Amino acid sequence: MDYRKLTSQARGASPADCVIKNAKVPNLFSGEIEEADVAVSDGLVVGVGTGYRGREEFDAAGKFLVPGFIEAHCHIESTMLTPRGFAELVLPHGTTTVFADPHEIANTSSFEGLRFMREASDGLPVDIYLNAPSCVPASPFETPHEILEAGAIARMFAEGLCRGLGEMMNYPGVVGGDRGTWEKILASRGQARNGHAPCLTGKDLNAYLLSRCNSDHECSSYEEALDKLRRGCWVMLRQGATEHNLAALAPLVAEDERRASRCMLVSDDLSAAVLHDEGDLDRILRLAVKNGISPVSALRMVTLNPAEFNRIYDLGAIAPGYRADMALLDNLEDFNVLHVWKNGRTAAFPRRKPLRSASFPGVSGNGCTLTADDLKIPARGRLRVIAVVPGEVITRERIVDGAVVNGEFTACPSRDLAKMAVVNRNTAQRRIGRGFVAGLGLRRGALGSSVAHDAHNFSVAGMDDRSMLTAFEAIREKGGLVAADGSEVLFHLPLPIAGLMSDLPPEALLRDFSRLLDAAKKLGTPLPNPFMVLSFLSLSVIPSLKLTDHGYVDLAQGGLVPLSVQ
Repeated sequence: MDYRKLTSQARGASPADCVIKNAKVPNLFSGEIEEADVAVSDGLVVGVGTGYRGREEFDAAGKFLVPGFIEAHCHIESTMLTPRGFAELVLPHGTTTVFADPHEIANTSSFEGLRFMREASDGLPVDIYLNAPSCVPASPFETPHEILEAGAIARMFAEGLCRGLGEMMNYPGVVGGDRGTWEKILASRGQARNGHAPCLTGKDLNAYLLSRCNSDHECSSYEEALDKLRRGCWVMLRQGATEHNLAALAPLVAEDERRASRCMLVSDDLSAAVLHDEGDLDRILRLAVKNGISPVSALRMVTLNPAEFNRIYDLGAIAPGYRADMALLDNLEDFNVLHVWKNGRTAAFPRRKPLRSASFPGVSGNGCTLTADDLKIPARGRLRVIAVVPGEVITRERIVDGAVVNGEFTACPSRDLAKMAVVNRNTAQRRIGRGFVAGLGLRRGALGSSVAHDAHNFSVAGMDDRSMLTAFEAIREKGGLVAADGSEVLFHLPLPIAGLMSDLPPEALLRDFSRLLDAAKKLGTPLPNPFMVLSFLSLSVIPSLKLTDHGYVDLAQGGLVPLSVQ
């Protein structure tokens, strides 16, 4: 770096590479909005003020120049897109940096999956930093391809695959002082550590935060978020595809904007359709302002705060010495993005190259099977049922009188009661979990998926066994999402990359996904995205009742719980 040149340009003694003139610049340090020119050279902001000259000049015409948005916590695999496809959707919405936790693909493909994500993220006009998956498996009641212990975490950092520790979901292990859990945490010494502690407050929260896993995106109430903020946690206000927590948490900042300095706006899990139709962090900014958070505070929560939490101190602001990642907005209400710069240049993508099958992990079914006998559930006592909570990833437990035919528990459309099975695909061990779910709204047929957080074993739910078997056979070889009715596959969207992602460009994936949702609607479900809901029914670390290949899991009750209650 030529500091003599840069200091000359910063003083205005010589022209900068580029100057963006006549901009309104929200100052994230002082809370003001300045009218200024911004001088850029060698990918850095060298000056903010008036009278700067540039070899190239861009007239902002009084529009708002802000730092590029930073996604502090997300899972790229949830969009079913490769890192390239994901970046193609988020960049036009002003997102220039992403911190992604690849624990989805780590569960199915271990280091092969992590290396794929790292290599697929290189050379993009969006910086994608991968956090080291800390919980593979998420709990002892899920079956991943390989258990990743502390040595694997250390190896991820040593190989340069990851930066920062991914969300520490095993909060019982942290709070209880489990040795293996704490060894993983200590393996990340010197790195930012992401937390995950739903509903944890009081003294148990104190024990959890001793780990310095001091962010949390799982807050669902104002009281929980305030308790975590008071104990030094960075509170992530989440507005994902199915997890809508922003409205409940916005008062935390709106009533006292000093708290904005310790809060972030995040997506966590998003679908490609939401990114395409509604936007990325610009979408969340709009909602934050509508819910009473000032525009400058909201901007800080997607720029400077994520950068500081992740210990990247030259990112997230428009000031001398900061990276020139910037977006031009029409106003601070709609946050419509007019132009994006990455490292001081207009952001653009390299030419797309087709993926070779040998360059990505495939669908590993390990020869698993599902038969009609596997779906038979003898009727004994009352039935324990997973109840979907609309707009949330949490679920409730219900105890009901099950529908019984020929001495077996069966699905019942009139009671919105679907049978569900989760089949281990990640190892050679044959294991099938069975249960029931209320809230999918199916009237007939079945849905199948190779996306089932976090271990991503095969999952099927339906109103008759024949449809469930048809759905399973469709996803067994090619992975993906399927809607089936009887012996007919209504639509199948393959996900050949680890059973999680498509190699299609975003437009083609969205077209096929729309056809998939149309097929699901024919089965009666009113849910906007029933496959997203289905995918979270196996996530054992989220309260309360879940179904994995081990069976029903409720960590609050100590782990595995029986299907029926005598």
